[in-house]
Amino acid sequence: MVTSSWAATHAQAAASRRRGAVLERAILDAALEQLSTVGWNGLTMEGVAAGAQTGKAAVYRRWPSKEDLVADALRAALPEFHEAPDLGSVREDLLELCRRARDAMFSKPGSALRAVIHECDNTEAERFQTVIVDGVVEPTLTLLRKVIERGIERGEVRPDAANGYVFDAVPAMMMYRSKMCGSEWSEVDLEQMIDQLMVPLLRPYAS
Repeated sequence: MVTSSWAATHAQAAASRRRGAVLERAILDAALEQLSTVGWNGLTMEGVAAGAQTGKAAVYRRWPSKEDLVADALRAALPEFHEAPDLGSVREDLLELCRRARDAMFSKPGSALRAVIHECDNTEAERFQTVIVDGVVEPTLTLLRKVIERGIERGEVRPDAANGYVFDAVPAMMMYRSKMCGSEWSEVDLEQMIDQLMVPLLRPYAS
């Protein structure tokens, strides 16, 4: 009969044989798991090593600090936004884009990112500014811009609505309500934001 101690030793030996990309992926996954469960303040390099079933030295050889490790873990895991939705109306396109943003925000990588944003002090947060802008903010703004410009072409949106203040409205509202109000953005919440904020904001002026 196989004992539990033998199984544990065998698992540790197997883990120790991992090299290169396989081991790095395990470490990055363990860092995300720690962030989404114990948060930024609770994450330790020792805990990540244990979660990845490897030694602490293997983590430190690749990432000299907690900040470096978390930045790479977020870069590797944040969802990619490729195509803007095209469902026939600016309302439906915006609603679908907000659903994607909400789902990304409450995924494991999204939970990890929120832990970083909410728990880091200002100095620590600066380390992740590029990750957040390049991985979340800019892709979202790019798709919002495409949706609004398509609405202009269809005559649903007034031409001067394609500006930075309008593009910022959806991500700013979603981040504010999530952080300050604990909103998880139900379907009703998303529809109300689009119908009460975005559609009136984008509507062409009356003749």
